[in-house]
Amino acid sequence: MTADSDHPSASDRSAHPETAAIHTGLGFKGDTGAVIPPVYMTSTFAHGNPEGFDYTRSGNPNFRNLGEQLAILEKAAHAQVFASGVSAITAVISTLKSGDLVLAEENVYGCTYRMLAQVFEKFGVRTRYVDFTDRANWELIEELDPALVWIESPTNPLLKIIDIQGIAEVAKGTNASLVVDNTFASSILQHPLELGADLTLISTTKYTNGHSDCLGGAVCTNSDEWNEKMIFAQKALGLQPSPFDSWLVARGARTEALRVQRHSENALALATFLENEAGLPLVRYPFLESHPQHALAKQQMSAGGGIIVADLGRSVEGTVAFLKKLEYFTMAESLGGIESLVCHPASMTHASVPREVREQVGITDSLVRFSVGIEHIDDLIADVREALAATADA
Repeated sequence: MTADSDHPSASDRSAHPETAAIHTGLGFKGDTGAVIPPVYMTSTFAHGNPEGFDYTRSGNPNFRNLGEQLAILEKAAHAQVFASGVSAITAVISTLKSGDLVLAEENVYGCTYRMLAQVFEKFGVRTRYVDFTDRANWELIEELDPALVWIESPTNPLLKIIDIQGIAEVAKGTNASLVVDNTFASSILQHPLELGADLTLISTTKYTNGHSDCLGGAVCTNSDEWNEKMIFAQKALGLQPSPFDSWLVARGARTEALRVQRHSENALALATFLENEAGLPLVRYPFLESHPQHALAKQQMSAGGGIIVADLGRSVEGTVAFLKKLEYFTMAESLGGIESLVCHPASMTHASVPREVREQVGITDSLVRFSVGIEHIDDLIADVREALAATADA
């Protein structure tokens, strides 16, 4: 059974993403007439098969189909898939050696911070954190000669917008490779490789899959060398996803553009409510004019995404009381699913980051992160309004 050739391939860049996501990654259907490829739930393959598969840890038709979709969406030459976003992060950092330096944005995902500090530091990989919204810190790329420059944009959870193209131009003159965690923006709203990044990394658990029912990650690149490193890491470190999870992510990717549009519309409306009517001390959303990097966000992203952060200006107890009063926003980890979620970063996603580090970058005990779903916006606003009123004295 061989890959089908009657659909656009990963090399076809003419279709819009809404179309490409539906019509790519449809190989390995054989002559069954199936519209959607099956799940290849096999651990091993007969030696000498035409597609060269041998063992699912080192490749599977579902991995290849999903990689083809993601390469189109991320505008990349290559995409390798992994078991989770953290697995994708592991794959990239595992390419470093003792003595190498990672120059990272100070507001990074808590698990990225934990991995660098508690896993790779003991193997001699060093990390320095800086505020990359301050252009003066870009000079450190040339001064410190890091192996990797690691950024997120928007960042998790503070939604700082980092100038990807500007940093890429500085990094190009050094030995550093620029890694952009594109999870919050999604493959639909932002394309870091077109802005000069060497690698774009996504947790496909989030917007790509969009249904909160599986884990996945991916690393996309235009570099043949980096792609070979990711293939090696997937196989050698056992970072591969399951075939079924890959199938689920591929299913989700076919509607990602539609969902992300609704996420963004809802989030902008809710952020406007929180800022104007609720009058919270701090509301951050990339497409609000009050955002410190609003102009850059409009330049880099086609919409603001589905994440809002707000500081309630309350005690920890008052903040948690508000979170638990919400009906349509489930208090939970993760983001990017069709359902609305809310999170308390200080005690959840960034609990592994020391308090003094959290507070230094702005993650207070009263900061909350909304992952705005695709429900009707009137219901979401009413839910937040009622929860704020009911816990005003908490």
